[in-house]
Amino acid sequence: MVVIGEDSRFWTHHGIDPAEIVDALGLSEHHGVWLTLRTLWARRDRLRGASTITQQLAKNLYLSPSRSPFRKVKEAVTALRLELALPKTRILELYLGIAEWGPGIWGVDAASRTYFGAPPSRLDETEAAALAATLPFPRTSNPAFQPDRMATRRDLILARYHGVGVQVVPEEEEDTMPPPALVAPADSTVMVDSTVDSVVAPRDSACDSLLSPPAGAASRAPCSSPGRPTPPAQPSQPAPVP
Repeated sequence: MVVIGEDSRFWTHHGIDPAEIVDALGLSEHHGVWLTLRTLWARRDRLRGASTITQQLAKNLYLSPSRSPFRKVKEAVTALRLELALPKTRILELYLGIAEWGPGIWGVDAASRTYFGAPPSRLDETEAAALAATLPFPRTSNPAFQPDRMATRRDLILARYHGVGVQVVPEEEEDTMPPPALVAPADSTVMVDSTVDSVVAPRDSACDSLLSPPAGAASRAPCSSPGRPTPPAQPSQPAPVP
């Protein structure tokens, strides 16, 4: 669903989708080099909706949210490098895990539990399409806030999913005013390790796992945390008087 809505040629391009750029800019194959460059600069704002999933991942991981054309160049170069370093499945996995799906909602698992009270594996196709339709404008139209725009895009994604020849036009959020923060439903379940007191000593498990010595090596000093106070230092001996 996400590939249909965000980047239909994701599995075939190499980080940049030239066909999508040509469509976004309204270029023609008969344009010369200089006319193409002039058109590219004059219509550079249209490139915002032509970003591939790999480009969006590059922006989310490494770049600022500015909308300058120079940032788009950096985004394209970083996307090419990501495609050389990672398989497509890993790129998609990373994108789903860090994308914004609403105000304060990051990652598909958090979005699924917040909007529908279930993990992504338990969503039906309509709910999955709704999440995919939320990605272009997560702050201004999502399943819990002004859903009309999201619902229109969701229906297009579902139609395309079932083989109808409709076009899902790439979009990008323009109104950045955030809606009220969303809260996960009370019946959603978050699995935690019951052996770790995450309230009293939240750093213990992570710190101990990082500093655990290998077998046969001398043990290291425990890490300090709010639930494990550090012993006071021994007072120093006064220096002898000459």
